[in-house]
Amino acid sequence: MDDLNMAMWERATTVIPGGVNSPVRSFASVGGVPYFVQRAKGAYVYDLNGRGYIDYVQSYGASILGHADPRVTRAVSQAAEKGTTYGAPTEGEVLLAEEVVRRVRGVDMVRLVSSGTEATMTALRLARGATGRDKVVKFDGCYHGHSDQLLAAAGSGVAALGLAGSAGVSQGAVADTLVVPYNEVPVLDDETACVIVEPVAANMGLVPPRDGFLEGLRRECDRVGAILIFDEVITGFRVAKGGITDVIIDVTPDLFCFGKVIGGGLPIGAVAGRRDLMEELSPLGSIYQAGTLSGNPIATAAGLVVLNSLDEPSYAMLDGRSKFLAEGLEKVISDAGFSVQVQRYGPLLSLFFSDHAVTNYAEAKKSVAGGAYPYFFHAMLQRGVALAPGPYEVIFPSLAHSWDDIELTVDLASAAAAQAWSSWSSKLVPTSKP
Repeated sequence: MDDLNMAMWERATTVIPGGVNSPVRSFASVGGVPYFVQRAKGAYVYDLNGRGYIDYVQSYGASILGHADPRVTRAVSQAAEKGTTYGAPTEGEVLLAEEVVRRVRGVDMVRLVSSGTEATMTALRLARGATGRDKVVKFDGCYHGHSDQLLAAAGSGVAALGLAGSAGVSQGAVADTLVVPYNEVPVLDDETACVIVEPVAANMGLVPPRDGFLEGLRRECDRVGAILIFDEVITGFRVAKGGITDVIIDVTPDLFCFGKVIGGGLPIGAVAGRRDLMEELSPLGSIYQAGTLSGNPIATAAGLVVLNSLDEPSYAMLDGRSKFLAEGLEKVISDAGFSVQVQRYGPLLSLFFSDHAVTNYAEAKKSVAGGAYPYFFHAMLQRGVALAPGPYEVIFPSLAHSWDDIELTVDLASAAAAQAWSSWSSKLVPTSKP
């Protein structure tokens, strides 16, 4: 059979830079050619050759119900029949905002945008405008989208491609951005507008917060009058019904950034928080933000269906299956000979080929430098299990992953780990293709 993925790759590279429209989809850090998805259903994606993969990418966390959930596709179809965009307010925007307010402690108002990058960019502008200060503090290895001021020492695709930040970002754009180690509480000064943090780091692999870390950030922000921003684009409505503040109940940030889950697989983002801060946004206040497609009626319809489908039993199911998957992967990979840590926070998990727990970006980079991940990635892909093609990404089990899928994944990982160990330990270059 002709390799339709290879043929499409050759076409893609002539008209799309690097053949992909987001660098995290590239196989640059693992080698080989990416598979092109033709369709997806539930826990599976299918490539152009018709081959199915148990998918743990799940659009990098956006598809918590799994692919093409009938409740979501029905809502999308019904919304699209009424029109795809209006440039005017809709009921769907109000309903989705009300649902977020109901679920998240500390949220009084919501401004919908079209991506997580827009959400974090807006949150920073809001914090600077509200405080009259310029300095932003972020954490090494935390990724908050690709806006200039937040690309300094970012994780995720930036880290996988070996970039410190990005060419084209001026020194002026990041002059007021201070980067500090994750899991360490910095000492702030009265020039600090805000601290932005992933409450559970999920772009340097999965790195949970140390006990007292987030509480310490809250106290330090309060001490100098800075705004605390939680970037919950990944954790929002995935780790719990109300996001991270349902789990870490002693900390409430001033602003939240959401995305992924709240769009049901369609482009969306949101900045949310206290009423006094949110009312600083135009048209009420002097801090400008706008977007032609913000609050898109199809995205809000899909997102509302997803949120209404997520209840406490859903999260218990996700947690239980993720726990089994994490423990199973750690056992079979270590049995093959690797030193491995499968770090987990609720339904989020990731692999570190390391002999100790990873607590910050420096330790994450050290584990990645060993070079084991590409071998394991390709060995899993050969067996029909799709992980993210980058060592700094998270594994996303969805509600569509059955116990059979989870158990099969662990079984396949046993053979994959043995193959990866044989290749990696002798420093052979992985040559598999999807």
